[in-house]
Amino acid sequence: MPSIRTFVAIELPSDVLDALAAVQEKLRRGPGGAAGRWVKKEGIHLTLKFLGEVPSEKLQAIDQAVARACSNHPTFTLRVGSLGCFPNVRRPRVVWVGVHEETGQLAALQKDIERELAGLGFPPEVRAFTPHLTLARVAEKASRQEVEALGKAVSEQDLKVLAQMRVTEVSVMKSDLRPEGAFYAELFKARLRA
Repeated sequence: MPSIRTFVAIELPSDVLDALAAVQEKLRRGPGGAAGRWVKKEGIHLTLKFLGEVPSEKLQAIDQAVARACSNHPTFTLRVGSLGCFPNVRRPRVVWVGVHEETGQLAALQKDIERELAGLGFPPEVRAFTPHLTLARVAEKASRQEVEALGKAVSEQDLKVLAQMRVTEVSVMKSDLRPEGAFYAELFKARLRA
């Protein structure tokens, strides 16, 4: 049976993607911008759970598990803002924009998705859920000076609230890794409670 590289995510509306693309462009053109492998605007999403290579016959059970988890949660609003790096700005490997939701609804939704998928044999993530949107990954060939300059450029940005968005659904996505980058397609959409 063929397998599909699968993950669960919240997709972003076009206005949020445009705002993120503007931040990317500013960093890309600035000092250290050459150090980054910049994510295509269409490829930015909020990952809730990465499943990896999944046998295609398991997809229906995954869809049902995600739908069950979503049915317990009302819609909510996210704030997109703040800029940072993993592991930190002194040694950046990933450049990200933060996602904030103070009521705990996003964390509860992610936890329920983890719990439902654990019942299908997907081990829970050991690291704490840190909601973020990846803008770039540092290229392996980047020089130390470029990497340091990118981290410094990120630390100098004062990015508070970039955008807000209402979350009404969660998607099961597939990822095709190609030489020109990853290509994403939605496989299933689960609605939150109205």
